[in-house]
Amino acid sequence: MATIKKAASSKAKTEKKEPKAAAVKKPVKAKKTVEKEEVKLDPVFLTEYDRYLFGKGRDYKIYQKMGAHPATLDGKQGWHFAVWAPHAKAVSIVCDRNQWNPEANYMLPLEKSGIFEGFIEGMQEGEAYKYAILTKNDDILYKADPYGFSSELRPANASRTAVIEGYTWDDQEWMTKRAKTNTFKSPMAIYEVHLGSWKKYDKENRDSFMNYTDLAKELADYCEWMGYTHVELMGIAEYPFDGSWGYQVTGYYAPTSRYGTPKEFMYLVDYLHTRNIGVILDWVPAHFPKDAHGLADFDGQATYEYADPRMGEHPDWGTKCFDYSKNEVLNFMIGNALYWFDDYHIDGLRVDAVASMLYLDYGRKDGQWVPNKYGGNGNLDAIEFFKHLNSVIRGRKDGSIIIAEESTAWPKITTPPEDDGLGFTYKWNMGWMHDFLDYMKLDPYFRKDNHNKMTFGMSYATSEKFILVLSHDEVVHLKCSMINKMPGYEVDKFANLKCGYFFMFGHAGKKLLFMGQDFAQYHEWDENVELDWWLCDQPLNRSVQLFVRDLLHIYTSHPAMYELDDDWNGFQWVNADDNQRSIFSFIRRDSTKKKSLLFVVNMTPMERSDYMVGAPVKGTYKLILDQDGAVTADSGKQIEYKAEKGECDKQPYRIVYPLPAYGIAMFEFNG
Repeated sequence: MATIKKAASSKAKTEKKEPKAAAVKKPVKAKKTVEKEEVKLDPVFLTEYDRYLFGKGRDYKIYQKMGAHPATLDGKQGWHFAVWAPHAKAVSIVCDRNQWNPEANYMLPLEKSGIFEGFIEGMQEGEAYKYAILTKNDDILYKADPYGFSSELRPANASRTAVIEGYTWDDQEWMTKRAKTNTFKSPMAIYEVHLGSWKKYDKENRDSFMNYTDLAKELADYCEWMGYTHVELMGIAEYPFDGSWGYQVTGYYAPTSRYGTPKEFMYLVDYLHTRNIGVILDWVPAHFPKDAHGLADFDGQATYEYADPRMGEHPDWGTKCFDYSKNEVLNFMIGNALYWFDDYHIDGLRVDAVASMLYLDYGRKDGQWVPNKYGGNGNLDAIEFFKHLNSVIRGRKDGSIIIAEESTAWPKITTPPEDDGLGFTYKWNMGWMHDFLDYMKLDPYFRKDNHNKMTFGMSYATSEKFILVLSHDEVVHLKCSMINKMPGYEVDKFANLKCGYFFMFGHAGKKLLFMGQDFAQYHEWDENVELDWWLCDQPLNRSVQLFVRDLLHIYTSHPAMYELDDDWNGFQWVNADDNQRSIFSFIRRDSTKKKSLLFVVNMTPMERSDYMVGAPVKGTYKLILDQDGAVTADSGKQIEYKAEKGECDKQPYRIVYPLPAYGIAMFEFNG
């Protein structure tokens, strides 16, 4: 191995350790200019070709070279460090071993790359460290490692050395099956989870977080019992402030230490896979916080963010916006996305706040934003970033998916990049969500005048590959929990909620529910408080939970509910215009038409004992679900209904079915 001569350094001074609870409030003035010596580069790390690819934004495994990695130098074991700080005068590694002395372990600049590298002999896994960056103004900034694999538990914020290689995966069967599965023709019922408030060891202690390994079995058991196919995990990449829920990230490559180590997070993903549950991570490439130890003004100047504050700062959130015009930043982000797929086996990324990236004027007033070169408000850099990233993910052909949380009508979100689309696999259907909630919150008396809010979504259902979402954002900040959005007395609220979930699962599109919604938790979600699991023993809450469970199991076992989500052949209105009675009826079909489903839902407390619904073919229609849940042979209810000859709802046959107040009916038939 080639020799690296260590940079000149003064004798280590006994200085006060750089505080880890929070970064230094005021930059420390450097006392003298740093001298550097000529070096011979170790060819194992950051070769000239590595630096070339990084500069072009094309090194998709860049995290294997940047950051901290165990290494051997001249026969001595230690750790190699590399950081990109293009505006820095000098960079050093500070840690417990050198008493956090910025003059003890200077790093060496690699020519024309903006990268500094260094080596510390004897360094072990689990040691805290930062980079001390000497700016052009001779200030010293103490920064966590952008490529760090692990972090101290907040409020401490140094990076920790971590080895992520060597985990033995047991999910080969899942990964092989995933690569062969057509996601669009498969069921997807996502359970959105914030691990820190799903369950705690001690629910009275806000910091009593369960470990990734302990969460694995409990989460898998619940998802399997309920019938969810995937979990979507909020706040996994390291973040300093609990109240941001993980959407203000400082450690993009570090699974949060709140719940354990990187390999313990691998175990969580691995275990869920062995239980046939997919894992989706929230991912935040739109912005990052201004915390002093993070990416903001990383080397004393705008490095990861746009220099112009009209592009580089988000006024609504008080955060910095990534500069997608810099290849090194693109490489950081694309490498990060692939890192979660490759090293943690995650199945998908849900990209937060896509609209804020696409629109230069998002959240900005006139004069606060810069038009693109054509005079428009589209961020051309971000558009190309998405096309690049999504082309790479599509090219993997291993079942990896990427989902856009995009709240506008930006076209071609899920169209392939080669057809001038952005290339996402799915898009959250925010328009459907807002219309649905607006309708469901109404007193039933006023629903007849808002009937179109529930039918409009099908007019554009095939324009994108959609996921219908009732996410965490809808049950916080005084928006009320799902049950408390519902009108009426308590018993009416629960009946309304069942009607809403029934309509949602019948509608075209994949599905997502946030934790607690499936058993009708009363209070709004609070990231500091465990879910009110005790409610599952209360009759009304239990009835909703069991109803959702039955709905989920019917969903995953009936291809008619998911196989043709993006195909007009998969959905047919029976009666979309019964606004005076606020009743909706429609049919879902799969490609075989052998187990089609007829849905009927009464959105009012008015019983319709003389109700008839149109049927497309003659024969037997089997009732498999009503407002009480799955209908079985021992339920004591009539199960089989014969379609009678006679026009109804413009169909040649009809079924006579007494529809209760807030009545629900799902019939299975051939045709």
